Amino acid sequence: MAIAKKTANWRKTADEIWAILRETARRQEEADEEYKKRQAEADRRQAEAEEEFKKRQAEADRHHAELEEEFKKQQAEASKRHAELEEEFKKRQAEADRRHAELEKQLSKLGGRFGEMIECMVKPNLVSKFQELGFTFTKIHQDTTITDEKNNIISEADFVLENGDKVMIVEVKSKPSIEDIKYHVMRMEKMRKYADLHGDARKYLGAVAGMVVNDNERRFAFRNGFFVIIPAGDTFNIIEPSGEYSLREW
Repeated sequence: MAIAKKTANWRKTADEIWAILRETARRQEEADEEYKKRQAEADRRQAEAEEEFKKRQAEADRHHAELEEEFKKQQAEASKRHAELEEEFKKRQAEADRRHAELEKQLSKLGGRFGEMIECMVKPNLVSKFQELGFTFTKIHQDTTITDEKNNIISEADFVLENGDKVMIVEVKSKPSIEDIKYHVMRMEKMRKYADLHGDARKYLGAVAGMVVNDNERRFAFRNGFFVIIPAGDTFNIIEPSGEYSLREW
């Protein structure tokens, strides 16, 4: 009786174990199936994401290619425009050079006639114009030349105005340059040396006259202590150095 009871209990226990194993196996199968579904879904989404990335990358590449092509076109257009502007600049520069050369030629011709203009405009009024500035000159000489080969002093002056105390040396150019003014300084030094050798103790002053006197040349003349003579209507004005510049005596 006891053995039969134990055998019945053992069978009951074995059935419960098998039931548990079968349940476990079923749940494992369900879990595997769920995992497969989720893995399949994950793979699908991964594939979709990769496809979307490829599409976006292709779109980005296409857009980049379009931008690069547009940049090349704009660069080519800019290069073309630059070449056109450079060519235009060269043409205008050539035209400006031509006009400048023509102007220089005209001024050169004017310089050749300037002596005639001095006769009728400058010379008759030069003494009176300096008198307005407080200088009374009693003599005026035109085209004065000094030739002292013994002392190596050779010079010339367009106008020389003088009195008992002072001598004014006037250099006349159609368009005085910096070099012209430097040469006038050298002329003044030669005139001073010649005067000293001949016992002339008078003060020597200088002036530069021009039909056209640019600002740089005018300042340079003032810096060297010269008067500047420029046209004014049908006559001329004599401008004295002032401010930071002062009249120089040799």
